[in-house]
Amino acid sequence: MTVQECYEMIGGDFEEVCGRMMDEARVKKFALKFLSDKSYGMLVEAYEAGNMEDAFRAAHTLKGVSQNLGFTKLFEISHEITEAFRPLQKVDVSAQMAQLKDVYDVTIAAVSQLENA
Repeated sequence: MTVQECYEMIGGDFEEVCGRMMDEARVKKFALKFLSDKSYGMLVEAYEAGNMEDAFRAAHTLKGVSQNLGFTKLFEISHEITEAFRPLQKVDVSAQMAQLKDVYDVTIAAVSQLENA
């Protein structure tokens, strides 16, 4: 799988991120680093525990990382969740969290394939 194919699979913006990072090898390097990012796990754990401050922080981090990497679909849903958490009060975002899980799983699977290419 090429880097561009990976981005197509996840609904990412390959052209934008490649233009910003100036080369496909650099895009691949940073996309692979996403596999070790802990913000999604921290978000799920904090949300399930009702810790809205930590959930907000983790969602905000995931949003920023996905935006920087050009992971558009992941950015969009994490942005929506971040904004829902902004008042730092318990809110029901279970539908968005389910959607986030689906998008995150696709992203991890695609980037993992990139790692083995």
